[in-house]
Amino acid sequence: MKTYNCDIVVCGAGPGGSMAARYCAEGGLDTILIEKKAEIGAPLRCAEGVSKSWLDEVGIEADPTWIRADMKGAIIKSPQGTTYQLDESKAGNEVGYVLERHLFDKYLARKAAEAGAKIMMRTSCTGIIRENGKIVGIKAKSMGEEIEIRAKCVVAADGYESQVGRWAGIDTTLKLSDIDSCIQYRMCNIDVAPDYCEFVIGSVAPGGYVWIFPKGNGVANVGIGVAGQLCKGNADAKMYLDKFIANDPRLNKGQILEIMGGFVSTCPGLDSAIDDNIILVGDAARIIDPITGGGICHACRTGMYAGKVLTECAKTGDFSKSALKPYEKMWRDRMEDKLFRNFMAKEKLATLDDETIDELIKLVKTANLEHVTVYNLLKAIKEKFPKVVEGFEDLI
Repeated sequence: MKTYNCDIVVCGAGPGGSMAARYCAEGGLDTILIEKKAEIGAPLRCAEGVSKSWLDEVGIEADPTWIRADMKGAIIKSPQGTTYQLDESKAGNEVGYVLERHLFDKYLARKAAEAGAKIMMRTSCTGIIRENGKIVGIKAKSMGEEIEIRAKCVVAADGYESQVGRWAGIDTTLKLSDIDSCIQYRMCNIDVAPDYCEFVIGSVAPGGYVWIFPKGNGVANVGIGVAGQLCKGNADAKMYLDKFIANDPRLNKGQILEIMGGFVSTCPGLDSAIDDNIILVGDAARIIDPITGGGICHACRTGMYAGKVLTECAKTGDFSKSALKPYEKMWRDRMEDKLFRNFMAKEKLATLDDETIDELIKLVKTANLEHVTVYNLLKAIKEKFPKVVEGFEDLI
């Protein structure tokens, strides 16, 4: 069997994996990045919306090659039609871009390659190699050939399914209540605001929301995420999305160019995203915003943190769970409180009827917020609807 030897093997060339590979390689580590698909970033499994606020933080320079549309703001809408529109003057860098995600992912992988990482396409992890109980690499299939990749540490960046972490003995099990089913159409011939992302919450999308992310020239990503256990009858995500589109005159004469579907986790992160000689990043570690399902920025941050910590571990040759603990501290210090707060908010919002949601949006419209964030929105809601934030008031 063909064997490769390296310092770090990264499983998955999404944003988390590419960032981890880049920062490991920049730290002087011999790094192999594997990707099971034939093309990085495809097929699309993303709504493609990101804020601008975190790009500098992780060393990503905005590049027009992967920015499809620059948003002026966002519109939040209730099923009864009440809208709250916010622009950059209030939302700041939380307003963002609509990406060409496949180009964004390729850009990140190219940065990893430029830093010195070796990329192996059509290469999927099939198991963990242990010797004397210690992880020493992975088994893989590369272009149909069984291979081994021996490494001092494995980075699991294999997304929502997170098989690598599970094979390594980390419990990545999800409760059904922490999974949203999603479907998205790329539509043309529609009439939506070209520079505002739109979010519709309430019974049109039980436990989730409908999104419209414009991509210019009458094209937009129109999608929905729903919590299956809250759907009525035999309704599923597609049925809710089709019904929403049929009832919206801006959309119902449009045509579908592309369909994508999948699942997203909506829990606030694993109890532990590390073990001896393995580290989980991004969706694999469940580090994703529970209220929005957004995971690109979290994946990039955790990938960067992993790369920096692994660079330090290499100086002593210690990749034990204890040595990897700074990674846990980094992502928890930066994101854990926000993820838990948004998880609790997601749980509460899922219990509200349309009338209450309508009242909440009316309240937010009159709250005169200088800077609009989930935190400030919850703070305003807390004053008039304290039951909505019951159980996590101390985080607001």
